[in-house]
This record gives sequence, structure tokens and C-alpha cells, in this order.
Amino acid sequence: MLISVKDVYKVYAEGMENEVRALDGVSLDIDYGEYVSIIGASGSGKSTLMNILGCLDVPTSGDYILEDVNVKELSDNDQSRIRSMKVGFIFQGYNLIPTLTAFENIELPLVYQGVSAAQRRDAVLEALDRVELRDRMTHHPSQLSGGQQQRIAIARAIATKAPIIMADEPTGALDSKTGMQIMDILAELNQSGSTIILITHDQAVSRRANRIIRLKDGRVISDAPKEELTQ
Repeated sequence: MLISVKDVYKVYAEGMENEVRALDGVSLDIDYGEYVSIIGASGSGKSTLMNILGCLDVPTSGDYILEDVNVKELSDNDQSRIRSMKVGFIFQGYNLIPTLTAFENIELPLVYQGVSAAQRRDAVLEALDRVELRDRMTHHPSQLSGGQQQRIAIARAIATKAPIIMADEPTGALDSKTGMQIMDILAELNQSGSTIILITHDQAVSRRANRIIRLKDGRVISDAPKEELTQ
């Protein structure tokens, strides 16, 4: 099993009048190669869950097992290392560095990983080819459309060869046509073996996944293959 979340709580201001249970006893498993959407309204806990799955945060209680390792027992440095090696992030706001070219934005995580210059170049060019933007590699983010910036962000995520790609509202800032193109790329990555975890509030976007997990008030209220939900 790739991911196993067991009775996870994330509580803010615990024990106080303004206590908030962002996650309220979440349990779920995600296997290698799955394409899962986590859907819910604002405040449902989906972003908090993504932060925990992506090792950006730790649970207040409960266990998060990633490839047989309990993440909460790791040091901050070990969590950072797992995050850089195991997870590729795609955000609604792209999170590209404006002073770097497209090539340099994709290359940056590989620099942090200590990958050699020759290997970095090969990985970046391969990723650019996957998103069909090699001809834009010397452009800065301001010279790219929103859709192109998101494709560069996807290339950055896949260049690291991370087994998990987490996409947080990846089409939220895009028009519908461009959003469909981004979703097509994610589907292709899944078909190539990547595990995709898609965070969204959009019903139509969520149906691109093969399994849909619904959150409400920090709890899983349904978890089923897409086929069961469309019958």
C-alpha cells in the first residue's frame, strides 16, 4: 500500500472555545497507480488532508503511513526529504518563481535533490516534451499564458520522478478549455503509472478521477469508484 491514513485528526486551538477540527477521524488507503479525487466544499478539510498527505503538515493524532513509514515519527529533515523525493505538487496559483525561466523553474527541485547537471537537463527536457512546451523553456512565467504556466508546474512535478502527484485545484484559475487540457495531461500521467491525488471542489473535475472521496466537516462521508457513483 502506498498511503494509509488511520484515524487522523487535525485540531486547531485544541481544548479552547474556538477549537476547530479540520480533520475529524479520517481513515483511508490509496494504492500505487490510483487516480483519486478528494472533493468537498470550502472548509471541508480537503486542503488540510492534502497538506498531511504531502508531508507539509502532521496530524494532531492518528497515523499517516507512507510506503510503510509512519510520517509523524520522522524528523523535520526526513519529512522534507520524503516530500522532495516522493511528492510532486501542482497548485492553483502555479507557484513558479518569476525571475527564473521555465527550464530553471522545472530544474530547481532537482538542484535541491543534488541531481547532476547532465541528469537535470535530461529530466527537464523530457518533462517539457511531456507537456509539449520545449519551445517555451527560455520564457519567464510573465511571458506564458495561465495554461502554459500550469503545464510548466506539471513538468516541474514530474521531472523529479516522484511516485505521487498532488494537484490542488489545478484548473481553478483557468478557462474551461485550458482546464480540460490540464486534466488530459494528468490522465496521461496516471496511465503512465503515476499516482494522482486531485483536490477539488468541482464535481466535473472530480469525475475525471477513478475514485472519488467526499469530505464534509473534516470527515469522509463517501469513498467509492466513479462507476458506482454514476450508476
